[in-house]
Amino acid sequence: MKKTLLGLLAAALISGQVAAAPQAASTEAAAQTTAAPTAAALPAASAVAAPEIAATAYLVKDLQSGQVLAGKNINAQVEPASLTKLMTAYLTFKALDNGTLKPDQMLTVSPKGWRAEGSRMFLDPQKPASVSDLIKGLIVQSGNDAAITLAEAIGGSEEGFAAMMDAEAKRLGMTHTRYTNSTGLPGEGHLTTVNDLAILAGAIIRDFPKYYPIYAMKSFKYNNIEQPNRNLLLYRDSSVDGLKTGHTSSAGYNLVASSKRNGRRVISVVVGTESTEARASESSKLLNWALQSYDTPKLYDANQTISQVKVYKGSANAVGVGFLDAAYVTIPHGEGQNIKPVLETVQPVLAPIQKGQVLGKLRIMNGNTVLAEKNVVALDAVDEAGWFGRAYDSIVLWFKSLFSEE
Repeated sequence: MKKTLLGLLAAALISGQVAAAPQAASTEAAAQTTAAPTAAALPAASAVAAPEIAATAYLVKDLQSGQVLAGKNINAQVEPASLTKLMTAYLTFKALDNGTLKPDQMLTVSPKGWRAEGSRMFLDPQKPASVSDLIKGLIVQSGNDAAITLAEAIGGSEEGFAAMMDAEAKRLGMTHTRYTNSTGLPGEGHLTTVNDLAILAGAIIRDFPKYYPIYAMKSFKYNNIEQPNRNLLLYRDSSVDGLKTGHTSSAGYNLVASSKRNGRRVISVVVGTESTEARASESSKLLNWALQSYDTPKLYDANQTISQVKVYKGSANAVGVGFLDAAYVTIPHGEGQNIKPVLETVQPVLAPIQKGQVLGKLRIMNGNTVLAEKNVVALDAVDEAGWFGRAYDSIVLWFKSLFSEE
């Protein structure tokens, strides 16, 4: 038997059939499905009717689970207006963290920034302002003069900064967003979606927690002029701590809001409403509905092994899969006992494998209904085996492909 196996191995190495084995094997079975153990009690799901929202487009999302709980036209392109300044702020925070800017650095508004239309923090071209004050003017007062001043300092020009905004949007996965300026003033092709805005809001909260409290400031005084934050929910709901308003005549009244209660963080995005009051009340409806109608239990701890996946051509025969960060799922409040997680892994899995590489999906099921789906990843790296191990597994995969069903 050993001589026969060695003979087949040699023949395969010579003929090149080894190299073809993985492709043939991949048609055998697309996935291997097993029931995954639960790490939290999961009530069964049922439909939870969302409130009627008077807006061109809207979305409400649980930030811990990443699940969109309700929405309308979530991928339709819309004008962001001053919600653009969320990206301006994101890149400013990034510049502070990498040392491009310093909080106490003094910047002078350019003629372009000083003449900017719309809301402003009333910068004086004869008096430099600190980056720290400019950020508050950007976020609390929605100053277009502050936005342009920061954009020119970071990007060299507003046009250069807009290119940086586009690149950052692409990196974050904001696939339907394009920026032409830092302020949100109407511009041809300056568009986003409520889904992309939710991604950006979540990134600000996740990536820059030390700067996020600025979004909860109710007013800011600069140049002897005090202006209130235009987010009315900051004055009405103590759980709301951000984020940003926006308005132009063509975009309508927009608001990205965030609420944290009992350890849960929920984000709403509402665009195209009719008034400052409407954007606040419609956002409040969404936030309250999401927080009252759903729970978000933890499914698995970070780096907890859900299952072992067979590995071919590797220095190890299997690798644990799970989540690098704690995994949560959002489900209707207090309902049912029929939810179960089901793990599906792609086969065959070939080394080398990087830690964090996606190796399958975890589906949260209620009967035949998929409530949520999350990528599972390798919890450890697996190097390639030596030449003998790789060749042996190629033979195994080749034989599996020969005897697999079409």
